[in-house]
Amino acid sequence: MNTLTKMALGLIGQLKPQPADGDAASTTYLPAANTTGGLPLMQALAQRQSQREFDPAPLPLQMLSDLLWAAAGINRSELAGRTAPSAMNAQEVDVYVALPEGLYRYAAPTQTLHLVRATDVRRVTGYQDFVDTAPLDLVLVADHARMKLVPAAQREAFAFAAAGAMAQNVYLYCASAGLATVIRAWLDRDALAQAMGLNNDQQVLLSQTVGRPKTVATA
Repeated sequence: MNTLTKMALGLIGQLKPQPADGDAASTTYLPAANTTGGLPLMQALAQRQSQREFDPAPLPLQMLSDLLWAAAGINRSELAGRTAPSAMNAQEVDVYVALPEGLYRYAAPTQTLHLVRATDVRRVTGYQDFVDTAPLDLVLVADHARMKLVPAAQREAFAFAAAGAMAQNVYLYCASAGLATVIRAWLDRDALAQAMGLNNDQQVLLSQTVGRPKTVATA
């Protein structure tokens, strides 16, 4: 679906998810993340970039596990510390994974995906046309109910800071793993929140598309 069509549907409140493509398990147990190897940090930074053309092929489960661990996984088990910072350790930002077969929430403590909705919400994650067919779109959602120690006027800023750190982690993982990604803030947040079934304490912050780079066939 092109951008103009999405914007028009959004204006009349009709930007909706698609039916799921395939069966969605209620819980997906991800393999343990591979936390060794990859490019040295400075090389990953040198290759970090935004790309907007994606191969639609799904990512292997191991690669998905590594990607989500990089975004917000537990890297210090004794403290339940994460790969991305969170003010006062509120851990207010959840990572949702929009796949063709359904929408999942990433649970870092158990390295699992939990089904939220058995619908394909990818097309609602942004106005760009490529989000409809890329293999996955990450949606970063703040749960302000977890931020009771943070003054209300500062909660949104704190949440966006945490989401930005997660997004950069994804960028660096993708640079190291040879994947394409782009962070996106141009989206219909109301339509996406409705499609995801979010409550009043939850706020859509950012989306991020991930997949293999699209290759051009040569004769």
